[in-house]
Amino acid sequence: MLPVHAGTPYLPWQDPCEATRLLRYALPRQGLSNTYQSNNRGMSVLSVLTEVTAWSTDGSFIWNEEGATVSHPIDDPLGAAQRIADHYRHPESSQEGRSPMNSVCEHST
Repeated sequence: MLPVHAGTPYLPWQDPCEATRLLRYALPRQGLSNTYQSNNRGMSVLSVLTEVTAWSTDGSFIWNEEGATVSHPIDDPLGAAQRIADHYRHPESSQEGRSPMNSVCEHST
């Protein structure tokens, strides 16, 4: 859990844009560093890998894993980053030989 300092006017995860920013900052610690964030009207979207896009809305991070929707509390961006990385570091047998780093999209500047 991220520390909240006294005098903080709001909790960071009450704002989907801020919560997604915290997830984006947590992912490089898991080896997933090329991400793209987009924010609009109470929702924020983070492209992590070509296979993973995470949404931040209504108090949760949401993404799909192999057709199943996964939800994780918005107040735990470090835990969400760990879950995403764990899934893509240990591919299922049908994805054997694929690396999450092979799926990272490079963004040109």
